[in-house]
Amino acid sequence: MADTNTHVPETEPKTEPTNEEPKAVTDAAATAPADAGTQVPADPTEALAREAADLKDRLLRALAEMENLRRRTDKQVADERVYGIASFARDLLSVADNMRRALDAVGPELRESADAGVKALIEGVELTEREFLKVLEKRGVQKLEPLGAKFDPNFHQAMYEVPDASVPPGTVVQVVQSGYTIGDRVLRPALVALAKGGAKPAADPANDNAGRMSDDGGQRSDDRNSSDI
Repeated sequence: MADTNTHVPETEPKTEPTNEEPKAVTDAAATAPADAGTQVPADPTEALAREAADLKDRLLRALAEMENLRRRTDKQVADERVYGIASFARDLLSVADNMRRALDAVGPELRESADAGVKALIEGVELTEREFLKVLEKRGVQKLEPLGAKFDPNFHQAMYEVPDASVPPGTVVQVVQSGYTIGDRVLRPALVALAKGGAKPAADPANDNAGRMSDDGGQRSDDRNSSDI
């Protein structure tokens, strides 16, 4: 006969899942820092200060650029007023050269022996030349007068040398072609001839006195030595 009293194994009581976390875990989550992706909003005052400094820097740079542009523009306008006619004036210099050659071709003897009509013609050419130079000067073109001056490579162009013992070497003794300036610039250098082998420039008087004193001192020492002997 079968045993009806079967043994049923005991089962552990089931626990229902709960949403409650341990207190320690909850406290740790509460005190944990914010995630890396979460940004703390910046101070608006600081952002405005940085923006104001950047705008101020841009403004100062823009003002400096405008000031430099104004200065460059003023200089260009001033240069254009002075040197704008440089090319035109340079072309007109040949007219002055031809009038001067015509007057130089008439020597003093020819002037004296010429009749009234020729003399009037010569005077008319001279008057025209003077008026022409005045017009050039009015526009800022000045004629160089290098005769008797020391050679200056900035304004003169040496063509040849002439033996002349009456002036120091390097002195302009002849002007082959006149030179002109416009403003602070050379419109055309003067073609000149220079003296060669002339008298040397005068020595400094102070150096001459020093040399004489040294010579006198040497003479006195020689005299003393001779007297001792």
